[in-house]
Order: sequence, then C-alpha cells, then structure tokens
Amino acid sequence: MNAVPTTPVTIGAASLGTRPGASELAAALVASPVGGVDTSNAYAKGESERLLGEALRDTEGVLAGGALYSKADADPETGAFDGERVRRSLDESLTRLGVDHLALYQLHDPYGITFEEAMGDGGAVPALLALRDEGMIDAIGIASGTISQVHRYVETGVFDVVLSHNRLTLVDRSALPTFELARSLEMTVFNAAPFGGGTLANGSSAYGYQGMPADFAAHVERVRALAREHGVDLAAAALQFSLRHPLVDTTVVGISSIERLEALPGLVAARVPEEFFAAVEDLGAPPASGID
Repeated sequence: MNAVPTTPVTIGAASLGTRPGASELAAALVASPVGGVDTSNAYAKGESERLLGEALRDTEGVLAGGALYSKADADPETGAFDGERVRRSLDESLTRLGVDHLALYQLHDPYGITFEEAMGDGGAVPALLALRDEGMIDAIGIASGTISQVHRYVETGVFDVVLSHNRLTLVDRSALPTFELARSLEMTVFNAAPFGGGTLANGSSAYGYQGMPADFAAHVERVRALAREHGVDLAAAALQFSLRHPLVDTTVVGISSIERLEALPGLVAARVPEEFFAAVEDLGAPPASGID
C-alpha cells in the first residue's frame, strides 16, 4: 500500500461553493492549521475545487494544515464512469486546483456502474491504478456512502485508502467490518461525518440525511441523555469518538462556514471523560441506523 499523509482531522469541502462567502471560506480552509482538505470533482459542480485552486494560487500552492485530496466522479452529463472518464476527471481536478499531481485521488460514489464494470478492462479502477503508476497521483482510494459497496472494493486489495461516512460514529458501528478489513490490508482509513449528518451536533431528527428507525432513534436519545448526565458537549464527544478510534487514521469533518471552522479546535480540545465513553459502550451494540 502507498502511504498517504494524514492529519487527525481532515477538513471536508463538500459544501464549499454552495453558499455566499465561498471565496472567503476557501481562503480560510487553505490557511487553516487544523488539517488537510478533502474535496471532489463533483462537489458544488466543480466550484469546490475551483475555489480551493484560487485560494491556493494566493498562497503559492501551500496548504497550511496538510495535504490536499480529491476524487474522481462520473461525467455530470452522460453519467459515464469508465477509465477514460477517470482520466478526464483528474485533468479537470488538477486544472481547477492549479496543481500537477495529488497525494490521493479516489473513486467516488460509483453508483451508476457495476463492480465488474469498474474493475474490468477499460474501467475506472484500472485507470486509477495506471495514473498512480504514472505518478499523477500518489495513492488511490474508494469513497462511497453505501458500506456494502465500499466493502466489496476494499476486498480487492488494490486500494490505498478507504473513506466512508456516517457509518462509524458514537451511535453507529456498521463500518467496523470494513475498516477492520482495511486495517488488515494496511490501508489508510478516512472516517467521514462523525456527527451523522448533524444528528450528534445540532439535534437533527435525521441520521445520515435519512429518517431514523424507532429503535435507533431511542438509542440516540439515550446517548444524548448520557451526554447531559456527564456534562458533555455531544458534538465534541462525537468528534473525539472518531479521533480516538484505533481503526481511524483521519476524521473528515465537513465545514460549511468560517464559524464552524473556528469552532473545530474547541471540539477537538474539549474534555470528554472516559466515564462517558464507557457509559455509551455499556448501552451495548447500537441498533441498525437504517442506512446501508
């Protein structure tokens, strides 16, 4: 496996370009010492990469907190996601970002193609492997929301990195088998969305952007009650659960505003007693969250 430089926290830039003040936020992400930055060809229809590229030009290509990562996406008009599209996607990403190579480029949400198509001759995965061999990218990864799909790609043993979101959190352990397999293969693990899409940060009634089954919602409420009982900031506990997990190399936290970026170090540094985490574990294995 190719080594990937990581920091404990990686800043997720999926929302960059979707709200006012995007240029200022991009500059703040590039200047932040918190960690590396994760983006994608398709985020905000390419605006996330373009804005980061503009900010990087102002700093002569220096990202203050760590490495810059991006992802290959299907053609937004045709849906094509073959090897040719992966090469075009990388070319678009490099152009927007204003760099000549990336530390990591990932196969992102390959929902429109079969596993066999992705892995076969002329497919997306052989193209990523070739680009790695050519030195255009240092490492390749699989990044998707559906954990069963991610697991199948991890099983191939050809990827350097796995990224999954919402599946290893304070209230959800569904990514454990996949991350355990990845660790046995010496892959780097990116654990994204430690707040479950906001549930563990702002009290949202959805988890992973979907409604919660009754038994899972009850489990979440028990965890919230434990946080109140122990005087714990639930968002800080959710983030630190991922930061301290032995299977996680870096935790990807989506940042949609400068205010959230400025609040992040406080969540990292907040005191969360061991007794709280022990009490959460005493609740037993969480029920299914309702997301695959």
